[in-house]
Amino acid sequence: MDKKPFVTKQQIEEITKTYPTPFHIYDEKGIRENAKAVKEAFSWNPGFKEYFAVKATPNPFLIDILREYGCGCDCSSMTELMLANAIGCEGKDIMFSSNDTPPAEFAYAAKLGATINLDDFTHIACLEETLGKLPETISCRFNPGGIFQMSNGIMDNPGDSKYGFTKEQLFEGFRILKEKGVKNFGIHAFLASNTVTNEYYPILAKQLFELAVELQKETGAHICFINLSGGVGIPYTPDKEPNDIRVIGEGVHKVYDEVLGKAGMDDVAIYTEMGRFMMGPYGALVTQAIHEKHTYKEYIGVDACAVNLMRPAMYGAYHHITVLGKENEPCDHVYDVTGSLCENNDKFAIDRNLPKIDMGDYLVIHDTGAHGFAMGYNYNGKLKSAELLLKEDGSVQLIRRAEEPKDYFATFDCFPIYKKFGF
Repeated sequence: MDKKPFVTKQQIEEITKTYPTPFHIYDEKGIRENAKAVKEAFSWNPGFKEYFAVKATPNPFLIDILREYGCGCDCSSMTELMLANAIGCEGKDIMFSSNDTPPAEFAYAAKLGATINLDDFTHIACLEETLGKLPETISCRFNPGGIFQMSNGIMDNPGDSKYGFTKEQLFEGFRILKEKGVKNFGIHAFLASNTVTNEYYPILAKQLFELAVELQKETGAHICFINLSGGVGIPYTPDKEPNDIRVIGEGVHKVYDEVLGKAGMDDVAIYTEMGRFMMGPYGALVTQAIHEKHTYKEYIGVDACAVNLMRPAMYGAYHHITVLGKENEPCDHVYDVTGSLCENNDKFAIDRNLPKIDMGDYLVIHDTGAHGFAMGYNYNGKLKSAELLLKEDGSVQLIRRAEEPKDYFATFDCFPIYKKFGF
């Protein structure tokens, strides 16, 4: 796969006349085409709904684009619920999938009419005590334990995860919920992260469909939806091919017919909660080379840092880098590309082969559209960047301004020292 940026050097030179680097920029055309493809891939299921994982990219301008294609919001906190509500999401458009949940957040989710997805058996009692009664529709998150593995070797370890009910707890939980008046049930599971294979969803779906048949038979619970959650990934490295969502959708369709259709449960809706797949490839962090250092290694210092993109520092994650204007030059220099934090892991690339980088060059760091800006923080007093949207007509829209020092110090506004900052 040849990774090409969706912006050119000429475009960035024009954009930076108004918005200085660093900034995250998003590709409206790519977002729309992908959202349309997802909708079409699951159109065989009348009840299908993609609940975009707000945690991945919590920007109302971007989420509003997805809502044009029927997407709802998957929320995991009070503020994510507030964001969903502010853009007009309510009721069945919101899925509240949280863990270690404060009771006040259950109460707010219920107030909005959100579908609540319980993470733990003990949360049944907590939810009932908080609300006074249980909602008519409840979802429960399933964790099968053990190791989850696919034929291509991709695997994860659900048994080591803090999330979800055991199988025994799930059956007991459904019985209790049904006795307490719950009428409609959902099953949710997330077993592997960032899978770059068309196999994952169909394999997961088959497990959940078989579980649903067993649950409905043994507990009598009416299962109205199955939530495949996220886990459909993107190819961060250029040696991988992207997932084909239409192939994935048809794979799920096949096992749906084989398992649920055969059991007479062909009214079950399919839900997804894809954040990375929906937005990841359609965002980029644009930064400028401002320093070079020649010591035991060759370093390029840029004006972005881990505050703008934490994944490389936190996970050692690979993000491809394009030096704008030098796309066709040989990658015959080896650099560590670094930010300015007082931490040695503040590196976007280590020993990366790149073209010769000159001061002032613009670097595009790919695939930051999900878990990019969202994971930002303010260590070293660094300020979060602006977010921009590259519109389909080529224009650029500011969709979040860059932080200013007054934002960093805002939580001191109730103390005398705040006046000394001079705002």
